[in-house]
Amino acid sequence: MRILVVAALAVVLATCAAVSQNKVTDADTAVKVAEKALVRVYGKKKIESERPFTATLDKGVWTVAGTLHCKDENGQSTTTCVGGVATAKVSEVDGRVLSVFHTK
Repeated sequence: MRILVVAALAVVLATCAAVSQNKVTDADTAVKVAEKALVRVYGKKKIESERPFTATLDKGVWTVAGTLHCKDENGQSTTTCVGGVATAKVSEVDGRVLSVFHTK
């Protein structure tokens, strides 16, 4: 079972690496590249539920992360809560998706 999961992840990452072969010069482009890869792994519904995604650039790697949405004690929507979000690392140089993961 573990081998199948590792093999499936390798295929996804290889496919994601081919999403873009262009320099990623802005946050909007990084988000678009990352969302495509994240949808392949976690599904469209899950990724749409974590919008908006934000992108930050550090040492040539974009970190793109979703927004956690939950309800406060009054039933109002808030982003201050316990949980995790889908995240992807995207190369600034060529747009390759370096990794995808979901925080806890």
